[in-house]
Amino acid sequence: IRGGALGPGGVLQAAAAGLGTGQGARGKRLPGGCSARPTMRRVRLNAAALLGVAWILGLFYYLWQGGKARPATQGHGEPQPQHPRQDAGSQQAVTAMPPLDKNNLQTFEDKAYLSSKLLRLGEDPYGHHAFNQQESEKLASDRVIRDTRHYRCSSLHYHEDLPPTSVIVTFHNEARSTLLRTVKSILNRSPSKLIQEIILVDDYSSDPDDCELLTKIPKVRCLRNTKREGLIRSRVKGADAATADVLTFLDSHCEVNKDWLQPLLQRVKEDHTRVLSPIIDVISLDTFAYLAASADLRGGFDWSLHFKWEQMSIEQKMARSDPTQSIRTPVIAGGIFVINKSWFNHLGKYDTQMDIWGGENFELSFRVWMCGGSLEIVPCSRVGHVFRKRHPYDFPEGNALTYIRNTKRTVEVWMDDYKTYYYEARPSAVGKAYGNVADRQELRRRLQCKSFQWYLANIYPELRIPEKEVFEMVVIRQNGKCLEQQSPYRMDNAIIKLGHCSDTLDAIPSDQEWTLSGPLIKQNDKCVVITNFSIDSQVVLEQCRQGDGRQKWKLRGSAIQHLVTGACLDSQAVKSEPHRVSTAPCQPKLHSQQWDLLKVT
Repeated sequence: IRGGALGPGGVLQAAAAGLGTGQGARGKRLPGGCSARPTMRRVRLNAAALLGVAWILGLFYYLWQGGKARPATQGHGEPQPQHPRQDAGSQQAVTAMPPLDKNNLQTFEDKAYLSSKLLRLGEDPYGHHAFNQQESEKLASDRVIRDTRHYRCSSLHYHEDLPPTSVIVTFHNEARSTLLRTVKSILNRSPSKLIQEIILVDDYSSDPDDCELLTKIPKVRCLRNTKREGLIRSRVKGADAATADVLTFLDSHCEVNKDWLQPLLQRVKEDHTRVLSPIIDVISLDTFAYLAASADLRGGFDWSLHFKWEQMSIEQKMARSDPTQSIRTPVIAGGIFVINKSWFNHLGKYDTQMDIWGGENFELSFRVWMCGGSLEIVPCSRVGHVFRKRHPYDFPEGNALTYIRNTKRTVEVWMDDYKTYYYEARPSAVGKAYGNVADRQELRRRLQCKSFQWYLANIYPELRIPEKEVFEMVVIRQNGKCLEQQSPYRMDNAIIKLGHCSDTLDAIPSDQEWTLSGPLIKQNDKCVVITNFSIDSQVVLEQCRQGDGRQKWKLRGSAIQHLVTGACLDSQAVKSEPHRVSTAPCQPKLHSQQWDLLKVT
């Protein structure tokens, strides 16, 4: 084919001519001097190579098209990062905004509302609101976010006659971009018939137009305080003005996700005493990326009334065969929840003597559980929230004092004698003023609420009672001799041995006086300790160190046993040094391992 005599298809025709006759082609020459057999081989090889290359290119193109990343995009077109706590079962599809209701939103001009409050060149983007205002202003008010629910949630069906709700959003000097995005996400991602109204409670912001201008959006109402009241009293004001039978409280820097409202209303319709919270996703305060939170979390706290998210126990996870099932929670975060209005009023609304912010979620949570209701987190409801590291506004008495005042009011009304543990955990609260709580105590009596002991036993048994460090002064004796350190004034580790006892307990030498404190046997700030973890270790006195397993002991009958090695304190194990104490394998009948502890009064 050297001379180009064969055109398109000529190779296959020549091959057919040579093979179809059944005759050997050896010695037969084609025009141009080529042998037929080598030419046929070259033709086949060329054809196979071309087909192979075409197949590989086609496969590469298919894989490239099928596996090409299609990330969810933010309003300014950057891909959203995936939160490291994303659940394996969560749906990864992008939740596009439903078509806007033209009657509701088309007449509102976003740019006009936002333009007067945009961040100025050179301003700190975190300065006004404690989040990145510049990134927030890059985003569309109806931006696309990811559907972070478990995939089973999309197959659930809800009652057609769910009750509508009044959504109450309180704010003080909120960024216009986040406030508008909150309002629009509610209207765009909720069935219109379920939103009775959105009540914005402006807690005396610097510019009344932050709220007033948004009333141009249908269903949005604006209430303005004539002085700074704080979140708690502002929420009560909004609740009193609400016309729906169900109240939904939201913060002013949220974005609700797809089908967020129906599962909450379904649960409260089934039982009006339920108080429902969604899973609260994270909106990054730096990038405003929407990040999925774990579906295995519930609310918890410690004795200082510090709220924390905690993982459900293994037993609780095993009991939940359905990932769409609601999660009972001891407390809620408090920023976002749904409650029946009559039940809210029956329970006493909020404690309006609390100031600004903080502690109200504990007071409400204890009251709901102890007075006949329940708290649930609903996994098929997702709402994103900007979690800030500091408050961008001032507290009249300072953040710490305000929080102490609010939590003390909770403690004095609801925690009974267990309030002792609060004051031990938060000693700065002792003696601080908290106002008069007589009306809240009367409310508790009138509602015939249960005790805090019931709450701990039935709702939050995981909150352990702190083990009090009991100090007991003793003399440790054996056969008329007493345990002592060899040289009480040595700076290095002192040897422990048996010595002569004092004749009377009224005059005990300091080197024979021991303090039992939990698992520790102490003298001043030094502890009895094994020198290694072998069964026959030497025993000395050295500086106490928290968590050091070498220093932990327990009483086992008349024996003193090491918690880790299981060996027992023995006065005769060191043959070369009589009366020097060490450890040895426990033998209950050995007199050298029998000890008497005499209390020193």
